[in-house]
Amino acid sequence: MNRRSFLGNSTLAGIGLVASSAFSADLPAGAKKVKVGLIGCGGRGTGALKDFMAACKILGIEAEVTATGDAFKDKAEGVGTKYGLAPEKCFGGYDNYQKVIATDCDYVLMATPPAFRPVHFAAAVEAGKHCFIEKPVAVDPVGARSVIATGEKAKAKGLAVVAGTQRRHMADYLRNKAMIDAGAIGQIKGGVVQWNGTVPWIKRRNPGESDSSYMTRNWLNFTELSGDHIVEQHVHNLDVAIWFIGRLPITAVGFGGRARRETGNMFDFFSVDFDFGDDVHIHSQCRQITGTYGRVGELFTGTEGVCYGGGKLKGKTVEVPEFKMDSDSGMIQEHVDMIRSVLTGKPLNEAKSIAESTLVAIMGRMSSYTGELVRWGDLMSNEQSPLYNFACAPTAADFEKGEIKLPEEVPSVPGKPFGK
Repeated sequence: MNRRSFLGNSTLAGIGLVASSAFSADLPAGAKKVKVGLIGCGGRGTGALKDFMAACKILGIEAEVTATGDAFKDKAEGVGTKYGLAPEKCFGGYDNYQKVIATDCDYVLMATPPAFRPVHFAAAVEAGKHCFIEKPVAVDPVGARSVIATGEKAKAKGLAVVAGTQRRHMADYLRNKAMIDAGAIGQIKGGVVQWNGTVPWIKRRNPGESDSSYMTRNWLNFTELSGDHIVEQHVHNLDVAIWFIGRLPITAVGFGGRARRETGNMFDFFSVDFDFGDDVHIHSQCRQITGTYGRVGELFTGTEGVCYGGGKLKGKTVEVPEFKMDSDSGMIQEHVDMIRSVLTGKPLNEAKSIAESTLVAIMGRMSSYTGELVRWGDLMSNEQSPLYNFACAPTAADFEKGEIKLPEEVPSVPGKPFGK
């Protein structure tokens, strides 16, 4: 984004700009090649690998794909063929991640269903790999806390961890965050974050198909594997709220329901009030229902103005840097930033921030499923809370051990004893 387009897209007059080199550090001599392995060969995994390769091209670095892995070997081979891999380097089964990590890759891209990510992340860090881990990173409090702990191990080992929260790598969001921190809209007092759309896809059960196969193919519609859409999708907007406000919510009170979803056990819609303390409330609202109003974005109201996510900002005149990005795509830029951070000896580590944002989304889901107020401390520190040790089942380990039992394809009912 150049100075002209920056000023043209802003409603704030008289902004002072200073040059920023945050995203233009030179790479050291000899940085010529990196090796990458992919775990999870669905649409997001293939997209992440494509973005990683594009990032390497931007940086002038050669990239080699060492292995691909997926629960379904044919999917791993389908992606591997595009990158010249022999079939024996394309691994299937629920232990595929172990085989991908065992290759000589420097980086591992993780884009399996969210329930598997804590286990895969822990294995990759143990093996000394730099990690790109898609959002969200867990489906329950146990998994989210595990990711935080693994992130600390990665930090101690000097490993990079970058998450799929691309808004944190986009010039317009970085600009507005800097302007808010500089006081452009005063203190944030409240706002609304939304993701309204349709069910991305559903899968029907094939005759004679096993529970594990059906559930894995239709993972998007099962809470146990996706976390429900408030976690799997709406986490993007909640992450922006946490980032812009600069702290975590203390409680969540929500509701939701299901009217039209055809498979799985998730809700169609959620409405959650997140209390960030100091009389700051964020209304989180998300919906996946075809034929309804669609909006994805964030709005924050401050004492001195208003900010529309990465869009318009109305408020006081402030001076902020001009953010020079390598790519117009945040989904490519996040890989550029990860690779550059490694090659310059300053590895990024986003494990804690994405785990916390994931847990906030889980907090909203838990409140909506039960109809109860849920406290952040119940999930992070209060070991006496029944929510603290809650883990969705079947777990990633259950899939790896063998056949699992399919959960009922019915949603939770608020007001009943805690179960999901």
